[in-house]
Amino acid sequence: MLNRVVLVGRLTRDPELRSTNAGMFVVSFTIAFDEYHGRAENRERKSCFINCTVFGQAAENMSKFTKKGSLVGVDGHLTQRTYDTRDGRRVSVVEIIVDSLQFLERKSEENNNTNDGSSDSSYEAKTEENVEPETNNVDGINVTEDDLPF
Repeated sequence: MLNRVVLVGRLTRDPELRSTNAGMFVVSFTIAFDEYHGRAENRERKSCFINCTVFGQAAENMSKFTKKGSLVGVDGHLTQRTYDTRDGRRVSVVEIIVDSLQFLERKSEENNNTNDGSSDSSYEAKTEENVEPETNNVDGINVTEDDLPF
């Protein structure tokens, strides 16, 4: 079975770092993204909010380098869990368990992207300043319209 989710969105609140009983770091967060319905002339935008959880070093980095409004990319899998509330109700939650997290804004953009008047300070997951840029050789690639997914 295939269970893979890839999303790009903005954090709806500042991440709060916690740790499990075993001492592993964990951050639960919600990302917001837009979904569009209908044809171009009657296109409607709907905002969606998805709960996510990230563990380990990625959780620690997320709490250091992101905040409300930061643009992130998540790659993970869906999971469903249930729990009982104090008043006896059973609640079911569907969320993404993040396997890979990408910080999609450079630190230099922190003053340019202000959704709520605050600034973003996020990096590429492995501190982009220390990574050499990749050079992609695209010579000799023949792309036809049949190859495009849209």
